[in-house]
Amino acid sequence: MIRFYSETDFNLNNKQTYKNWLKSIIEKNSNRVGEINYIFCDDPYLLEINQKYLNHDFYTDIITFDYSEGKKIHGDIYISIDRVRENATLYNQTFDKELLRVLSHGVLHLCGFDDQNQEDKIQMTNQEDEAIILYDSFIKS
Repeated sequence: MIRFYSETDFNLNNKQTYKNWLKSIIEKNSNRVGEINYIFCDDPYLLEINQKYLNHDFYTDIITFDYSEGKKIHGDIYISIDRVRENATLYNQTFDKELLRVLSHGVLHLCGFDDQNQEDKIQMTNQEDEAIILYDSFIKS
């Protein structure tokens, strides 16, 4: 089950469309949906998590905690809406497109994709691009 929570004033519309889309990403990668929680928050909230659990003292757009068991995907995905807004401007994207990228990024981590080196980053970006195209097909149907 995929759930969305908010620790800030952000509210995700069309939740069921996002759930169906994220489920399709998971299944496309030969996995099954378990318990996945998306928590939308602000920069200070995510910075505190970054410091406490990862010993990183910087802002980030997303932190994913993976509790998956084999092919059954479980995890908590924290997303800073502040970072999504800022990155959308920085990368000349709409907020909605950047949000799609970050939402897919988290679930792709749970599916086993990484972004620790340049080769992995390229593969992750390609997977995100495919996921965004897939989302476009969801809203057209």
